[in-house]
Amino acid sequence: MDYHHYREALATSLAQSELPFSPAEYQGRLEKVRHAMAQRELDALLLTDPADINYLTGYHTFEVSVHACLVCTQDKLVLQVASIETGAAVVTARVDEIIGYRWENLNEIIDPLADLLTPCPRIGIDAWSSGLRVGVMNALAQAVGKERFFEAGDLLDAIKIVKSSAELEMLKESARITAAGLETAMAAIHPGMTDNDIAAIGAKALLENGSEFMSLQPIVTSGHRIGVIHVNHKRRVIQPNEPVFLEFGAAYQRYTAPMMRTAVTGTPNAALTATQDLCRSIFETLCEAMRPGHSFDAAALAADALLAPRRDELFFSGVFGYAVGAQFPPSWVEGTGYIAKGQARSFETNMVFHLPLCLRVPGQWGVGLSDTVVVTEQGAKPLTNNDWQLYHASNTSMHP
Repeated sequence: MDYHHYREALATSLAQSELPFSPAEYQGRLEKVRHAMAQRELDALLLTDPADINYLTGYHTFEVSVHACLVCTQDKLVLQVASIETGAAVVTARVDEIIGYRWENLNEIIDPLADLLTPCPRIGIDAWSSGLRVGVMNALAQAVGKERFFEAGDLLDAIKIVKSSAELEMLKESARITAAGLETAMAAIHPGMTDNDIAAIGAKALLENGSEFMSLQPIVTSGHRIGVIHVNHKRRVIQPNEPVFLEFGAAYQRYTAPMMRTAVTGTPNAALTATQDLCRSIFETLCEAMRPGHSFDAAALAADALLAPRRDELFFSGVFGYAVGAQFPPSWVEGTGYIAKGQARSFETNMVFHLPLCLRVPGQWGVGLSDTVVVTEQGAKPLTNNDWQLYHASNTSMHP
């Protein structure tokens, strides 16, 4: 059976059977996008980011390393995927047409896209999209004319960043699963275990509680390795009286509500406790500032003022929050908005952010605490359930 017969067989029984939302939800999104396209006089959008394609169609697969794209015009949605992914497209995507190409024959990508785009004088693209391949763009520019392509990455970002009530329900369930994984992992921490042991226990709990294939696997580091941002578990043995950093994010219908916790084997010292208190104060200040009409910049400045007295001692990324929603490997960062100094955009009701307050003494230790929050008229409200305390783990070795 070739892939044509494969997709036809699936279409008879499973077409669009795994859409996480109602047709009305997807139609509402599509209408907003088409309205924004008309305002910018765009005849087509060429979308290549897996999360953007998912947002408009429901299409999902864990194989995001190969070319896929969605062509959106005022009257048609056409999804192009590798032939091996056409089955997933039939089952998960709400589109008008699916075009397959053999991934061993990349020449099959360009001609169908050029045929679709040739009638379109103005085509919007996201030049910063992780899925936009230079080879594809160069070939398309040669086929239909480079002058037709216009930067439009912010068009869909402005729509995606505000979550619908249906999306908030997905995020709440993701938050529940994230919390279950963290609680199970923290309860298991003992000196003598490795960071891998803790990550494995947490991953198992996430999956047992309903997580899908995660956009980012559980992060666990301990001791001096917490002082290095974005390293992960590496078979290090956890010692008595040291911090253990955990950052988990379940995936539920691709939606992720991440959370950071920090545990300590034994009794936290004064420096750890003071840093925990600072993280909590920054969080409370951010939540108060995150109201509709207030700018991202103003919230960041208010938070940064609390950090200022310890700025020379502690490393902080400079980003107090980033938007989250439905994402794919290798990251759960949506990329539609960042709470940082200089970001002039204003908060709107039902924007959702992860507030990752991780303060590090480089190469020595760190404290990371976070919640995923939703913007309301009364300020930001947590979707996750962090208590903003250091978790007191056992100080008794499992291997005496």
